[in-house]
Amino acid sequence: MMKNILKIEKIAILFLVMVVALSSCTKDLDITPKDDQDLLGEDFFANETAYKELLAGVYGNLSLTGVDGPGSSNIDGLDAGTSQFGRVLLYLQTLSADQMIWSYENDPGTRAIQRNIWNADDPIILGMFGRTHVTIAFANNFLRETTDAKLDERNVSSATRAEIVKFRAEARLLRAMSYYYMMDLFGQANFTTENDAINAEPQAYDRQQLFDFVESELIAIEADLADPMAVEHGRASKGVAWMILAKIYLNAEVYIGQEKYTECLDYCKKIIAGGYTLATDYQHNFMADNDVNSASNEIIFPLISDGTFTQNYGPTTVMINGAVGSIESNGAALGVGAGGWGGALRLRKEFVQLFDGGIYNTDTRNTIISLERDIEILDISDQDQGYILEKYSNAKSTGGFGVDQTFVDTDFPLFRLADVYLMYAEAHLRGGTGANPADLLTYVNSLRTRANNPQNNLTIADIDLDFIIDERARELHWEAHRRQDLIRFERFTGGNYNWVWKGNGTSGISIPSNLKLYPIPSASLASNPNLVQNAGY
Repeated sequence: MMKNILKIEKIAILFLVMVVALSSCTKDLDITPKDDQDLLGEDFFANETAYKELLAGVYGNLSLTGVDGPGSSNIDGLDAGTSQFGRVLLYLQTLSADQMIWSYENDPGTRAIQRNIWNADDPIILGMFGRTHVTIAFANNFLRETTDAKLDERNVSSATRAEIVKFRAEARLLRAMSYYYMMDLFGQANFTTENDAINAEPQAYDRQQLFDFVESELIAIEADLADPMAVEHGRASKGVAWMILAKIYLNAEVYIGQEKYTECLDYCKKIIAGGYTLATDYQHNFMADNDVNSASNEIIFPLISDGTFTQNYGPTTVMINGAVGSIESNGAALGVGAGGWGGALRLRKEFVQLFDGGIYNTDTRNTIISLERDIEILDISDQDQGYILEKYSNAKSTGGFGVDQTFVDTDFPLFRLADVYLMYAEAHLRGGTGANPADLLTYVNSLRTRANNPQNNLTIADIDLDFIIDERARELHWEAHRRQDLIRFERFTGGNYNWVWKGNGTSGISIPSNLKLYPIPSASLASNPNLVQNAGY
């Protein structure tokens, strides 16, 4: 399988260009470049294809961690497993909540994340903070290199200049997406743009400032982005900008204390009208050929995984190898080694129980394996306790498997249409105006029809917020949404909803409200005195 994100076979080389240009390996994670011309000379731009190649390096930071293979990291002091963007996002949004358990708690940071006992020195938290800021720095560097003044100096052709307008919009989108995740996870960020002096001390933006920037930036670049469904695989279009806007509006009460559900509906409608359609088979979204099978019409933005050219310990490699049970040795059917990672990942019982009884017994989204297993996980180190999940695989919808038995070809579906359908329903239920109840019912029931339950379609009276939070888990589990969802539904902190090992209690205990935000890493505080530690840490 060959994926066509800016010619993916070159991504590792182009990622190297960005890393060299930015000299981002520093002890304190000060990722701003010392001089953007020190190592990225003018000869690089002699061929006008260099601009597209440089943009590929920005995208590359979402998949790769270093330039010396999957085990390397360009952030000093962090290994590949605790700094790959998709993997640390999965850990902070999913492992911290009620769906997933990681068996090997000697892996740095995992014990604290899944028991909700993290602190400012957790390497996974540092990995997310650092990796996301690397994308921001890469985007800023691209924008500095594509100003009108620079293009004039290099006598760039009018045809390339026209392309660069779109490239710049994509770089700004990737930067805005990074600030969105910082706003969601940390409530703060080091804030820089291409207009800041390279060695300047970054400002620290709070949630309101980040919200305002992300919103205004995405609106400003919309016209310059490609239309949905009209981009190379893995590149950002208007649909990605609309998705991030819909997300920030859905969560605006959490972020800035204001309701913006009508705005969320407006952008959901834009996405739905953009030409996306549901995959014909739910499982197509999570297979090795999800870039070309029917999922290519549903996935709005993927994180690229390619077993040849972008080998990395990202979320799909982790989840597919981790889904191989220590008892079952079921890896061959998933397209990885028969023994996989020997029961690395298992399920908390609260998630399993969402598929218990009635229509959910035959729900095709249920890929849980329970044979010879106990639903309870009383000892996290015992890989035989707890059910396992086969949602993701390295198999192709047409038969056969990905090219490598460890590093999978399965892209991670960061954003997809099914999420939009559920956001549309939720925003309406929370008071947003402009939804059509008949459309709402069609969207929700289309997911249930795909899950092989057409005889049990819902009426509008059946759809309430309790249904939505559970249906989001059934549809979107292990896709890095759960923490955000539970916070929005006021079920993450406190004790009104507990799950096994929440707060380090076997059956779950109440956790304090400050855990709705992760701490600013100690190393990041040390490198930028403008940052302020979040309350409670």
